[in-house]
Parts: sequence; C-alpha cells; structure tokens
Amino acid sequence: MRRLVRGFWGPRVESVEELAQRWAATLEAVAGLLPQAGAGESAPWSWQWVRASGPAAPVTGDPAGLAEALAAARTADDWSDAVGTGLRLMRTGAPGWTVEISGTAGGAPQFLLQSLVIGVDAPEEAKVPEADLLAALARIWQPDFGDVSDNALLDALEDDAGHLVGDPAVGRFGHLSPGRAALLPDGVPPERELPDGGVLVAFGDDPAAVVAGYMALRDSGALAPLPRPLDRAAL
Repeated sequence: MRRLVRGFWGPRVESVEELAQRWAATLEAVAGLLPQAGAGESAPWSWQWVRASGPAAPVTGDPAGLAEALAAARTADDWSDAVGTGLRLMRTGAPGWTVEISGTAGGAPQFLLQSLVIGVDAPEEAKVPEADLLAALARIWQPDFGDVSDNALLDALEDDAGHLVGDPAVGRFGHLSPGRAALLPDGVPPERELPDGGVLVAFGDDPAAVVAGYMALRDSGALAPLPRPLDRAAL
C-alpha cells in the first residue's frame, strides 16, 4: 500500500545550508521510524537522487552531501530563488518497502506552495507509524498544514466534498499550524498537541469520516487557503 505524508507552506527564503539541515533531520527521522526501508544499513543511509535530467546519482543523508545536491539543484534551476529548490530522493529497502521523499523549499513563490512529501510503499500487513511521520515532518519543516493520505481518500475529498487540488486537506491524519489550530472546531478534538502550538487530528481509514472531518474543519476556517499572492509561510 502506498501512502503520502505531506506538508505545505508559503514563502520562506532559506539558504542551501539551512535546507540541508532540514533534509538531514528528515532522513534521520525516516530511518528511525521506518527501519525496514534501510534493509540493515546503518544511518545515515545512502539515497538515490532522482534528477530532472540524467541518471539517478547516489547521495548520503548527511548535511554535507545534501548541501552539495541542493546547491547543484539550485544552480540548475534559474527559477529556484522564486519557486524554491527541489530535491527528490528514493530508497528501496526490505521486500515491498520503498520510500520516496520530494520537496521544494527555500523560495518565495507568489502562488505555488512549498512542500515536503514522503511517499511510503509498504506491504499490506505492515504497520507504518503515519502519525509519527507527520509529527516529525511538522517539527522539522514547520508547515502550514499537512496530512497523511492516499489516492482513495484524495478522490473522496474531491468527489464528495468539492476539495480543490492545492487547497488545505486532511486524510487519516492532518496537521494544522498554530494559527489553524486556533480555529479547530469543538467537534474535532486534537489527536496530538505539538510543541509549537500546532496539532495533529485523526479521522481514521473510512473515507466518509475523513470527508466529514474535512468539511468540519473547512467550515470553521481551519482549512482556509492562504491568500494569493502569497505573503506568509502560514495562516
């Protein structure tokens, strides 16, 4: 089964070195929470850097190796100062386990959000710590909102709740930044309170429950889109 752990935020200009620290912390958290993806390799793991052109290249999960990859990606993209610096890493571990992490960050876009997405393919019977992965993403990247979802849940939101791609959403779990957490309705208790004042919320596997939770948060203003042109990282 493939699930997506996602975080999104608005403009936040950061240097290559700052991004490398966030990426290194992310890879460390993934190694700790998903040891099956390591296939016995000691952390920091080696990853495959999937580039826009040319073959994939190995990259180590330490800040120095990541800074080198990020600097190359930034140099190759004339628009990186505006849209952010993109990086996509993949790793195959034990049978049935693949992790892909992609992100675009460090820029000052006016319309497209910055993001970090962890895609996890795991055997059907595997227990994946989805809430812990989302909490780690929230701690490391300070997104405005995030979720744990899959194609079936995203389709249900679009078909049954009129969700628009790019707008804030929730899935089995959702993350709300402090400004959004302040708008949490009474009927949606937090699953976990985070140190920065943000929260995780939980709705389970049932698409109908996810749609109902999404609509309650949307109606309360907790899932209001950031105004465009973008002028802040979070609500």
